[in-house]
Amino acid sequence: MQCSNPEDPRWFLVLTKPSNEQIATTHLARQGFHIYLPRLLRTTFGRGRRRESIVPLFPRYLFVRLESLRQSLGPIRSTRGVASIVRFGEQAAEVAANVIDALTRRADPVTGLHRLETRALRHGTPVSIVGGAFDGLEGIFEREEGEERSVILLSLLGRSTPVRMHPRFVVPAA
Repeated sequence: MQCSNPEDPRWFLVLTKPSNEQIATTHLARQGFHIYLPRLLRTTFGRGRRRESIVPLFPRYLFVRLESLRQSLGPIRSTRGVASIVRFGEQAAEVAANVIDALTRRADPVTGLHRLETRALRHGTPVSIVGGAFDGLEGIFEREEGEERSVILLSLLGRSTPVRMHPRFVVPAA
C-alpha cells in the first residue's frame, strides 16, 4: 500500500536473523531509523514455577519507519542482525500506518508490552473436549501449564484422572 504523499513517513517490514530482533533494533536506531518492535509478556510454567518473560510479538520481524525522501532502505539490508527486507516481488512490503497505530493502541500504555488474551476458563469450570484422543468427553478444567497445555480432570475408569492436552481442544461445557 503506497502513501499518497511521498513526504509522509512510511513503515516497512524487516526480517531479522533468528533471535536477533534486539540486535537489529539497536543497530538500526544508531543509524537514525525509527523502529517498532512489538513485544509480548509471556507466562510459562516449568519445574512447578510460573515465569514471565518478554519476547517479540512477531518473532524475527520488526517495523522500520522511513522519512521517505531523507532515508533509504539500502543501509537496512547490511545492518547487523537483519536478514532481509520483506518484499513482494521487487517491491518492499510497506505496512499501513493504521496497522502500526492499532498495534501500539493494543499494547499496555505503561509498559508498552502486549498480552495474549486470557481464556475464560477458571479452576473448576466444566469443559468439553472437542478433538484429539478424548474427543466428546467432558471434564473439569484444572489449570494451564504454559501456552501449549491445559490440565483437565476426566472421569476415566471411575477415577478422576488429570489429563494434559492442547488448549485448542478444550471449550466451556454447554
